[in-house]
Amino acid sequence: MRRLFRAQIAAVCLALVGLTSAAASAPGIAAASGTRPSKAGCAIRKTPSQCPTRAPSRHAVNGLSAPFRFFSPRSFWNTPLSPQAPLAPNSGALVADLLRYVHGEQASKTGPWINASNDGVTILTVPANQPTVTVTLDRYADANLSSAWRAVPLPPGARPSSGDNDLAVWQPSTNTMWEFFQLHQTANGWEAEWGGAMHSVSSNPGVYGPGAWPASPMAADGWTQDESRWGVTAASFPIVAGAMTYNDLKAGQIDHALAMVYPNVRRRTFVSPALRDDGWSTDPDSLPEGTRLRLDPRLNLAKLKMAPLTRMIAIAAQRYGIIIRDQAGVMSFIQQDPTSDPSFLALGPKLTGGLYASQLLASFPWSHLQVMKMDIHQGW
Repeated sequence: MRRLFRAQIAAVCLALVGLTSAAASAPGIAAASGTRPSKAGCAIRKTPSQCPTRAPSRHAVNGLSAPFRFFSPRSFWNTPLSPQAPLAPNSGALVADLLRYVHGEQASKTGPWINASNDGVTILTVPANQPTVTVTLDRYADANLSSAWRAVPLPPGARPSSGDNDLAVWQPSTNTMWEFFQLHQTANGWEAEWGGAMHSVSSNPGVYGPGAWPASPMAADGWTQDESRWGVTAASFPIVAGAMTYNDLKAGQIDHALAMVYPNVRRRTFVSPALRDDGWSTDPDSLPEGTRLRLDPRLNLAKLKMAPLTRMIAIAAQRYGIIIRDQAGVMSFIQQDPTSDPSFLALGPKLTGGLYASQLLASFPWSHLQVMKMDIHQGW
């Protein structure tokens, strides 16, 4: 379902972190009102192996509120990995194959990348009184999803991320989220090809499944038995899961696992907690969707020279890990889609050092990745 559309290189240094400045109900997420608008006790200079392994504190860091996180505090997205967590027996071979793609993309100067202004994710936070509209499911039949989209608090003039036209609507007052793939406004109203909707976001484990939305009558095609097939991502993860948000960047810390799209995704195979896949590779060293990687906890990141944003990514990858969510043409992390608001473009030079995304990730210690033990399932 996912297709890769490249951001324009000349805009990346600023667009990478220039997210909307509107005040948000949930910190760090773009607020909408009719128009588009450190870890405490574990300093960023330290490596996760020097930090406690308990669930992260939500204390203020550097005078700022700790970044808002979607889903349950016990979600796999929000839970640090133990340094003693078991690895896949073939971790070395899997990482060696991944490095083949890293080196190939670096040689061709196409990646690895950070999807931000293209194929990032637009996240709109809306108030309780935001008027609702119907979003029509225009390609795949699913009576339950259509029902969930009958009253979406989607602001007029909302602008999805370019490329796949992805957008998420987050309403803190109802603890509810809606997400859309190929969202367009037509003469007949809003339409989207696919997506999802989720009640009780703050207690959800971070994956679509039975109970994500109250059941409605089953359609003839049988796609309404549960919500396991929902979601913009191929793995049934919500589109916001693992994305670097504006609030993450402003706080100088990423307090959750990172989502990644990857070219060599295994065919008809997925790893828990993923629930499905869209891979095509028959390579035995390919990575199934849901695979969790991490940087070796023994690696001292403080000794490595990296731009601030690269260091933030590396620290999160070491502490929480990286989770494969989709197949794509270029290996990429995901960021909340920026806007052209100039008040936050100043973050760009501070975090990127004036480097493009591929230059930023050139100093990421790819060779120190490890693949965690996998609970493998047969896909479609």
